[in-house]
Amino acid sequence: MKTLLMIAVRNLMQHKRRTLLLGTAVATVTTLLVVLLSLFSGMRATMLRTATTLMTGHVNVAGFYKITSGTAAPLVTKYKPLVELVKESTPGLKQVVTRGRGWGKVVSDVTSIQAALSGIEIDSEPAFREVIEVVSGSLDGLRERHSVLLFEQQAERLQVKVGDNVTLSAATFRGVSNTVDLRVVAIAKDLGFMSGFNIYCQTDAIRELYELDPNTTGALQVMVKDAAQAEAVAIVLREKIEKAGYRMMDRVPQPFWRKFETVRREDWTGQKIDITTWSDEMAFMRYTLDTVQVLTFIVISVLVIIIIVGVMNTLWMAIRERTKEIGTLRAIGMQKSYVLSMFVTEMAVLAFSSTALGALAATVLCWAVNLAHFSVPKAFAVFLMSPTLVLAPDFSIAIQSLLAIATVTTLGALFPAYRATKLQPVTAMHAS
Repeated sequence: MKTLLMIAVRNLMQHKRRTLLLGTAVATVTTLLVVLLSLFSGMRATMLRTATTLMTGHVNVAGFYKITSGTAAPLVTKYKPLVELVKESTPGLKQVVTRGRGWGKVVSDVTSIQAALSGIEIDSEPAFREVIEVVSGSLDGLRERHSVLLFEQQAERLQVKVGDNVTLSAATFRGVSNTVDLRVVAIAKDLGFMSGFNIYCQTDAIRELYELDPNTTGALQVMVKDAAQAEAVAIVLREKIEKAGYRMMDRVPQPFWRKFETVRREDWTGQKIDITTWSDEMAFMRYTLDTVQVLTFIVISVLVIIIIVGVMNTLWMAIRERTKEIGTLRAIGMQKSYVLSMFVTEMAVLAFSSTALGALAATVLCWAVNLAHFSVPKAFAVFLMSPTLVLAPDFSIAIQSLLAIATVTTLGALFPAYRATKLQPVTAMHAS
């Protein structure tokens, strides 16, 4: 093996132009692959973080309360003991936050819009501050009881700015119309379609609007350390909560707003708890992430094909150039297997060194892009759910890309190298 490595390195050094050309191509493809994988990984992480922070958490502990069998309100009554139970029962828990829920009309002096209402306790949600980018006002203003956060597009439609007042109008869960006046304390950058229909106000404002007592909330949003474990955590919480004596709804993987009609038709009253995951509450997110995964597979497949074709063509040229050399080696007794090993080792040395440089260059490039905080076009931000481009390179992505491309490049050398072993020594030595 030591001799093979020495021969491989000397051959690469002797044919510097070809080595530089092929090495640059392999390194470029590796850089492109790592950057693309980092982009897709960053998109997935950004979309998931934004969606779970703004809307559902990784696991959603909510439910319905029915005053009569024909009504249904998305409420959790006497929620504080349930919060403690969730904290004690959740494996890998990161945080539990409570959110008010509602749907109503936001009215300004000029016009109005329909919006989903989310009640928030800003001091208990540090992740919310990381996702929201305020362009006017301050999130600290959401500590006030009658305060509201709007997004740029909403503020533009309502023609309001920080300090202006808007009115929330909605029917209470008892069927009585009610209104609450709020002051705009912050305007944030748009976050795609998720910011098009959501507004955020202080939790007590939601309770006042719907005439709820302080012991009632809309949902408990559970954040865990590993989002991939959301389904497993939901199963554990269902068992623990049901064992604690709470009545549970049947497992239906749908967002809560699609369950209203079904719940209204059911013959029961009181409280029932419903546990869902982020993928249940936001099916569109699951489809989007699946699409990103398919695109990743297609891109990788195309790059692999490019590598194989390029390597095989380059080696064919190398074999033609080195026909006499191969004939001489065979004439002095080198076995076919050794000739095959020589070509494969040569390509392996070139492949691993080039991919290592490409992976390093890609990692540095991703780091520079993240440091620069590049703003993305609004059309792309709608899909990305973030105003800035985020690449998510990590050690595992770089190593996997390095090994994958180096392996494919080396395997691409097998067939041309095998053909080289079939050359007859006398014929090869007399080739022009």
